[in-house]
Amino acid sequence: MTNQHLFLDIHAIQTLPPSNINRDDTGSPKTAQYGGVRRARVSSQSWKKAMREYFHKNSAQANVGVRTLEIVRYIADKIKSYDSSKEDSEAMELAEKVLNKAKVKTKDQRAKALFFLGDTQAEQLAKAAVSGESDQKQLQEILRDNPAVDIALFGRMVADDPSLNEDASSQVAHAISTHAVQTEFDFYTAVDDLAPEDNAGAGMLGTLEFNSSTLYRYANIAVHELLQQLHDKEAVINTLQLFIEAFSNSMPTGKVNSYANQTLPQAIVVTFRTDRPVNLVSAFEEPVKTSDGNVSASIQKLFNELRKVEKFVNDPEYTFYLTMEDVENFDVDGVNEENLKTLLEHFTEVTNNLIPAEVGE
Repeated sequence: MTNQHLFLDIHAIQTLPPSNINRDDTGSPKTAQYGGVRRARVSSQSWKKAMREYFHKNSAQANVGVRTLEIVRYIADKIKSYDSSKEDSEAMELAEKVLNKAKVKTKDQRAKALFFLGDTQAEQLAKAAVSGESDQKQLQEILRDNPAVDIALFGRMVADDPSLNEDASSQVAHAISTHAVQTEFDFYTAVDDLAPEDNAGAGMLGTLEFNSSTLYRYANIAVHELLQQLHDKEAVINTLQLFIEAFSNSMPTGKVNSYANQTLPQAIVVTFRTDRPVNLVSAFEEPVKTSDGNVSASIQKLFNELRKVEKFVNDPEYTFYLTMEDVENFDVDGVNEENLKTLLEHFTEVTNNLIPAEVGE
């Protein structure tokens, strides 16, 4: 690699209308205290789940993982696809047997804990089960090799056998609003369509909690670590592209049918750094306060912070940005992209020059 370390940072400003995309155990929108005021918050787990779903729906060529208790069923279906002569019960027995030999514990043909497995790994395990492979070392090697892109990015923990753990090459921050918020309540009633005419009461009533916000979102990838995991330059570049696209276009689905909060970012900034990743949430420690909208002020604060952090870290190797706002109002170094498609095209060209053809170069 032209640099020993290479980090990808991606930042976004995204506004949400009244919504409740990530709620706590009481049904309230998640919040956090930051800069002395209460902020809207969307957990990293919630947005990572949305990104993984985007991976599945929008990248047929990617080796994407499945996290499930039904891992025996998943492998059994692969076995039947590989060998159509296998009956379902036999395939289930073979799948459970090969998983147990790999030290993945099961009970009643279900995993004891959620297990994260890539499509390529599942296919290889299915073939090993049919061929009667029983060597534990060989089977565990299958579970470590060819990790799914989302396992490589987000990691895998196996409590029963830490040797099967996969360190995450990516970090995703909790999104928080750039300004203070207050939770509001929506009182609703539902009418019984077949109620008697003399019944004026509602069939059901209740309340929903919501807020609206302009969010700052951040994630990073240690590209050098991802390369060590995937061992393939093209796969790494495709994964980085997919990550940026999913980060930009995914949306957690909490209460989405009630609020239709199908928004997109108003700005994204993508940088390559060779020293360390940098979260720019410090731009919003002093909350945005404005009477004419939060988006422009939030983007301005983000770009200002990008310059301020240069007092502590090296300048980015490359910066790409895309915004719906008038760029003449912002002072920022980097390539202003017309749309996400051109950003990804230019990003690919740059990444191709930064990443070596072989691991270890």
